[in-house]
Amino acid sequence: MRTNSLAFRLFIAAAVWSLVALPLTAFILVSVYRGTVERSFDARLNVYLTSLVAGAGARANLAENPPGLRDPVFKLPFSGWYFQIASLEKTDIPLATSESLLDQRIARADKSAPVSGERNIHRFYAQGPENQRLRILEREITLEKATPPDNRFVISVAGDSAEIENSVDEFRTLLVIALTILGAGLVFATFFQVRFGLRPLRAIGEGLADIRSGKAELLESDLPAEIEPLQTELNALIRSNRAIVERARTHVGNLAHALKTPLSVITNEAGKGRSSLAAKVREQARIMRDQIDHHLNRASIAARSGMVSGHTPVEPVLEALVRTLGKIYADRQVTLEMKCEENLVFHGEKQDFEEMVGNLTDNACKWAKSHVSLEARENGGKLELVVEDDGPGLPGKDRKAALKRGRRLDESKPGSGLGLSIVTELAHLYQGNFELEEGRNGGLRAILRFRHS
Repeated sequence: MRTNSLAFRLFIAAAVWSLVALPLTAFILVSVYRGTVERSFDARLNVYLTSLVAGAGARANLAENPPGLRDPVFKLPFSGWYFQIASLEKTDIPLATSESLLDQRIARADKSAPVSGERNIHRFYAQGPENQRLRILEREITLEKATPPDNRFVISVAGDSAEIENSVDEFRTLLVIALTILGAGLVFATFFQVRFGLRPLRAIGEGLADIRSGKAELLESDLPAEIEPLQTELNALIRSNRAIVERARTHVGNLAHALKTPLSVITNEAGKGRSSLAAKVREQARIMRDQIDHHLNRASIAARSGMVSGHTPVEPVLEALVRTLGKIYADRQVTLEMKCEENLVFHGEKQDFEEMVGNLTDNACKWAKSHVSLEARENGGKLELVVEDDGPGLPGKDRKAALKRGRRLDESKPGSGLGLSIVTELAHLYQGNFELEEGRNGGLRAILRFRHS
């Protein structure tokens, strides 16, 4: 999965959202659970507090007869469960404490402690004996039977908050485990969903690659309803481009026939004369023929540029070319040597491939002394064709000039000077490249490279 792919963007977006949402969810759930546990704990404390308040209300003198609680947890020293009754005027000297508190005291609520309900109960945390963190409920009461100002009292009940923390910690651990498993499952599900959901786009890419390589003519995959309009439009575009190519080829053929026939007549008529005018007509007619050939080739290339397709095996084309040129140049005793790796394929039209290789090989045969080699191989994932002769070669400054349209560096050889420029334009059309180098035997080496795989 590449970092600039659509699948990577969707996967990262989902993963980032999960990494943000799951911890936030955990924080909220832990906070809600803590509140629930605190309310449950406070409800237990409130039962003891209500019992003490009820016992205090039934007594006329709390100093001599304070109420108590029978639960054993209030009798064990430093059990974590305590109560304390003190006069509001003399809070430093409690009237009664639980046996579990021994000589210690329960802290009073400060003014910032929250008050809940109509009974004005303060709920807060404070440090207790043995460094225990206590959850404390505190309530102020007034006894009608007692004489003011000694009729106001403070009753406190405390419990060890370790129960709250242990319960919250246990819940937090289970929640983290559960959300971690959920997060991993979501990431895996997102990865699978992205890969599965975008598979039709990959099918379109593979289908277009098959069309370009000549293995298929149209997109025939069974695609989802959302992508069917894209498939329909692409197929319509392919058909339209093919129709354009066919029309262009027909027009090119018609134009060639319409122009070359009258031009041949003019050339034949001028060939009968010996005057300077006839010579001039023959010269200009030859130039016109060269120009027509060049522009017809350019028109054909431009027409095909909108839709490059085809699947051409290399070896049969080279074998046929070697046989043909071997017969043509048999009188010069030029030896043609061919090497071709198996299963090489040119991703393009056979006509264009024959024109490129044929131009290069024919040019090599014209200039060779006795030997021309033609080799096709795969090099670095590219189809590489090398045509080399043992002729006089070209200096470095003349190699670029030889690729220009109509440029002939030696008029002693037949030709229009268009061959190498046509090869250059066709190579560019197929996103390949064409180079001229010095051969091993001093001749010229022509190299064509195209995408192979």
